[in-house]
Amino acid sequence: MTKQTDLRNSTNLTLLAARGFTRRTLLKGALGAGAVAASGPWLVRDAFSSSGELSLLNWDDELPNPVIPNFEKKTGIKVKTTPFSQNEEQINKLQATAGEGFDLCEPTRDRAPQFKELDVLAPFDTNKLHLDNLLPSMLEASTSVWTWDGKLYHVPHCWGSEAISWRTDLAPGLTYDKLSYGTLWAPEFKGKMQGRPHSLLLGIGLWMDANGKLPSNRMLDAFKDEETMKKIYDVILAYAIENKAQVKQFWDSSDNTKSGFMENGCTIGQTWDGPPLSLKKQGKPVTYMAPQEGAITWVDGWAITKGAKNIDQAYEWLNYIHSPEVSAQVADGSGYNPVVKGADAFLSEAAKKNFSEAYPGDALSKLWSRPPEPSWYAELRTQYAEKFKAA
Repeated sequence: MTKQTDLRNSTNLTLLAARGFTRRTLLKGALGAGAVAASGPWLVRDAFSSSGELSLLNWDDELPNPVIPNFEKKTGIKVKTTPFSQNEEQINKLQATAGEGFDLCEPTRDRAPQFKELDVLAPFDTNKLHLDNLLPSMLEASTSVWTWDGKLYHVPHCWGSEAISWRTDLAPGLTYDKLSYGTLWAPEFKGKMQGRPHSLLLGIGLWMDANGKLPSNRMLDAFKDEETMKKIYDVILAYAIENKAQVKQFWDSSDNTKSGFMENGCTIGQTWDGPPLSLKKQGKPVTYMAPQEGAITWVDGWAITKGAKNIDQAYEWLNYIHSPEVSAQVADGSGYNPVVKGADAFLSEAAKKNFSEAYPGDALSKLWSRPPEPSWYAELRTQYAEKFKAA
């Protein structure tokens, strides 16, 4: 099987899974999750879980209050967190310590090939996990690319996307039928746009593929080999540099995405869904929506490090996180989406409304899943992003 076929199969698998992300499906799952929900996340089943500590290397916006305080209160386990805001930060920390000092880390699904090469993870004892609590599509997102040597190295935590967000008071009139990654580069947004360098390059590629200026099989051809990637990204980079005056700021975290809109003069951006939807939930004039080329989806999950010291506590944490109430708390507080059956029953009406407005019409059928990234791709992508940033 060719690399291209592998990538297509992986992407198709997750696209099919993404169609199960609708709130209707989640609500159906909730109907069959009564027994799970009734037990609650607070049931302490073993004596070990009433003491000890746990060290997490985690995304800085994916454990909102009261997720950790409630866990500590109910189990007696003290949680130490080391937040990061980009996968590269996490990888650098794990490389520096060979995983020592952290019990659980939080890789994104598409980084599986890089983490396999790093060799800093230990496999899960799946008998200690409540995998039946998970939405089948979300579990498959992990098992499909994080299983090697017959063992599982990743379980889902939440899922989200990257698409277009904007200030509704400063950019009125944007609608799904005309929204595009190309909208970011419209003359009226010159000097008012924010994004990550490598994400903006991908968005340009998807836009150019859709309008026929740079056919690339929805950018999947860039994953074939280094030569093909360079041919595609050379064209994209030239456009990005030529139009760099569009960019007000490059964001690198949830916090400066929010401050970009509320304090730094950004009107529009290519961002994760969580930050703008959190602002929207607070009543701020900010919204988020998938463009015609498709929102870029990802799944973040948990992995045990080889240096983990608090194994029992790590499994207690994972089974707590994989309860409907807590998965909903993660989603409600972060603006991302739950991965557990029945979680929808515990989501706020604001979160449900935000989701439906973020993915109107046929948006869920157009989602673009980040394929697993080989190391050569990650290295080249970083080089192109740095050239854009430094230009």
